[in-house]
Amino acid sequence: MLEVSAEKPGNITPTHDFADTTFEDMVRSAIAVGPELGRAGERGVGETVLAAVEATRAVAAANTNLGIALLLAPLAKAALAGGELRPRLHAVLLALDVADARAAYAAIRLTGAGGLDEPVAHDVRAEPQVGLREAMASAGERDSIASEYVSDFALTFETGVPALAAALGEGLAVRDAIVELHLRLLDAAPDTLIARKRGADAAGRVSAGAREVLAAGGMRTDAGRQALRRFDASLRKSANALNPGTTADLVTAVVFVAVLGGML
Repeated sequence: MLEVSAEKPGNITPTHDFADTTFEDMVRSAIAVGPELGRAGERGVGETVLAAVEATRAVAAANTNLGIALLLAPLAKAALAGGELRPRLHAVLLALDVADARAAYAAIRLTGAGGLDEPVAHDVRAEPQVGLREAMASAGERDSIASEYVSDFALTFETGVPALAAALGEGLAVRDAIVELHLRLLDAAPDTLIARKRGADAAGRVSAGAREVLAAGGMRTDAGRQALRRFDASLRKSANALNPGTTADLVTAVVFVAVLGGML
């Protein structure tokens, strides 16, 4: 709810719908996954991903949160195990097996996520032969969410959480801090959804645009806010073709960790 309520450039927000998905769809989806994440300690990560996607399909027709489910399921399981979060997450990720892959593949197919026709190793249309972490490793170079599974969520913990903590510590309001977090993540890692849809050069240009907004002051100055509005408008051309959706999913993971840690 916090992620979608922030006016992040290029994404669905309270003031911007997409043709096939509305802000209200995102709100209903956020509510729907809560109980499923609450049961993450009782079942495998893949089962939680599938349950979250099934719950979402009951309230929204579009794929609103597959990436979010893939990121939050292991985080929720680790949190419910108790202890320090990231070491627990490491153990959860190491334990992922073929059953987790099977359920996650089913979730991906259910959403009709883009890229299913691409020839890749460990095709989600086939029966998995490896555990979910190994399957994610094969996709890590082309998908930031997959990469998180093999890096113990490095972008989340090493880039995202410090960026959000700094923004909040320097006095930004919560939703403004989340917008800055989004820009910092885009600066650090080109959005892989854009790269798949429009190519690596386009993703690189979007990251450069985020960098320019930050250099102008981001949410902290009038010039930065003006630069942000221009950047946002550029991403929304051609039916939101440059939607940094993977970065938005990563923002959700960071916010989730921040909530768990009492930062928010």
